[in-house]
Amino acid sequence: MSLRRIALTSGLAITLAAMPAFTSRRPRYGGTLILEMGATIDSIDSVALGYSAEAVAKRQIDSLIYDHRNSDGSFSDPGPFRVAEWEPRKHAVLAANEDFQRGRPFVDSIEIQMGRPASERLIDVELNKADIAEIPADQARRAAENGARTSASKPDELIALYFVRSDEQSGDRLLREALSRSIDRPAIVNFILQKEGEPAGGLLPQWSSGTAFLFPTSRDLDRAKELRSQIPGSVKIGLGYDSGDPPVQAIGERIAVNAREAGISITTEAIPKGGGSRAEARLVRLDMPSRDPRATLVAFLDQLHVPTTADDADEGLPDPATPQQIYDREAAVIQSYFVIPIAWIPHVYALSARVRDWKAPGPGENWPLADVWLDQAASQPEKGTP
Repeated sequence: MSLRRIALTSGLAITLAAMPAFTSRRPRYGGTLILEMGATIDSIDSVALGYSAEAVAKRQIDSLIYDHRNSDGSFSDPGPFRVAEWEPRKHAVLAANEDFQRGRPFVDSIEIQMGRPASERLIDVELNKADIAEIPADQARRAAENGARTSASKPDELIALYFVRSDEQSGDRLLREALSRSIDRPAIVNFILQKEGEPAGGLLPQWSSGTAFLFPTSRDLDRAKELRSQIPGSVKIGLGYDSGDPPVQAIGERIAVNAREAGISITTEAIPKGGGSRAEARLVRLDMPSRDPRATLVAFLDQLHVPTTADDADEGLPDPATPQQIYDREAAVIQSYFVIPIAWIPHVYALSARVRDWKAPGPGENWPLADVWLDQAASQPEKGTP
């Protein structure tokens, strides 16, 4: 039974007994929760497919207005909220569903502001103009220093470099391995990501697979130089990244510096959304779609279009798969160096002072906004954004 159902049907004593330890007051109904997001959504009616930020955000909103997700990815049955206003790519208001089968949500409504830049989302929470906003992991320390409340998931987003072209140069395994060994992953985590995350050597985090420790993450510049010496002629690689992602841009520039020390020339390229590029490699973010290691591994390989052979094709990974089978498939991909993991980072959320009973969702989980309530004794956000 959910907490809001208990609050709806039971007395004070039962409610307090069921209340999570992280709240100190009895949950109350009412108020408008203001949520800001970077993604923009065109239509509330379309089915969200794929792994883009927009598709992920659309599925999160769908989970608030529908109660059941079907096998084809669509949703059905009324959820805890209903759409009251919808302005494509800009703004939405979801009103509480008084007749929801598992109990009415605590808040009266949720106001969603779309397309907000990352830098402005944190400022809006600090100024009490928003209640919940996902912020870049590298801003978590600054947020805490400024007195903002933050909530973080386990490290469940992978930053990785992958080769998109198999020409004579980028298809050279020696080159790919030399590049991988030249990268200083711990420095990237410590300085660029401000220690929010951990170096990545594999395609699954330790907390999910239990085998990540078998993939080294330390830099081996001497070996990188040795491998580079075996490649004749000059070596140049184009590395593309999302032009709207400053942390990934900084990581790409650091990789270029590391590679240069091994004798590999990398030219970074900012790629606008929807734009094309002839860069041989890309630096991307990969969100775990599930806590299940097999599901995540298959999804990642599908997104990256990893080259396969008859010996290691995806159909060779049964469902369900044993830990050994999952590890073998992951190791085969890592040892090909078509994909070079860089770092695992958490999803970090900035919270206003009045938000209660929020828990950062994990892979495949939805925003727990039906269970969140607003403590009106705390500061009141100003409605809207500048």
